[in-house]
Amino acid sequence: MQLVSSDQRSKPSGELTVLPIQGESPKRARATAAYLDLTYRDYGSISGANLVVGETATWLELEGAKVTVQFDSSAMRHRRRGGHNELLGRAIGIKENHYPAVFDATGGLARDAFVLADSGCCVTVCERVPVLAWLVQDALEAAQVSAHDHVREAAGRMRVVAADSLQLTVEERSVLYLDPMFPERKKAAAVRKEAAALQYLAAPMEDEIDLWEWAWRQPVDRIVVKRPLRAPTLGPQNPSHTLSGKAIRFDVFVRQRVNGGSE
Repeated sequence: MQLVSSDQRSKPSGELTVLPIQGESPKRARATAAYLDLTYRDYGSISGANLVVGETATWLELEGAKVTVQFDSSAMRHRRRGGHNELLGRAIGIKENHYPAVFDATGGLARDAFVLADSGCCVTVCERVPVLAWLVQDALEAAQVSAHDHVREAAGRMRVVAADSLQLTVEERSVLYLDPMFPERKKAAAVRKEAAALQYLAAPMEDEIDLWEWAWRQPVDRIVVKRPLRAPTLGPQNPSHTLSGKAIRFDVFVRQRVNGGSE
């Protein structure tokens, strides 16, 4: 697994155990536990928080919630045809024959990142929790041998960095994408369980203003922030414009170029 890592990786906030899939060889699970510096145990009744690793399948499991990253799943193929993609693409600045490079500073499960890569952008996914970065990289490697051409092509436009974004500098001319973890109301039960599992691993940042101040210091022309529809703006600056959907919105901050020109 060619995962770009950094000394700035953080440990999960919750305990996690690596298990093999019942009936499969434990070799890959043991190697994963060693790589992530996690506890390994042989398959048994699942309790607590676990990273389940098989020969071709992996997932997180916490109190009955199963979190997977699979870029050629039916759900992702359905989303490919959805209107949300158009909204996200417009926010990032995708236009005819113009596909900006994107730095996703809060990678998570990288679903938005994959949508952008599928739209034609080259995307760097930065994730500070090692197990989440590992899951995304594992999903990318699976996507590179997918039966679907567009999935393989999109995977080829992505790379994963296991690091804390706040310790890095984003390349000039990139679009900086932020999707801070936030609690949402009226979620479906399955979505609530998935969010709980992710928050177990990496609780939301205590002070989102640190993320914003870091973002505002970056030499980028455009910052896009995903927010709940009625949530306050991240940071004191007002967005240049906002694109709103039914439940979320994208606040877009277009800034002067560092060389004195304008977008």
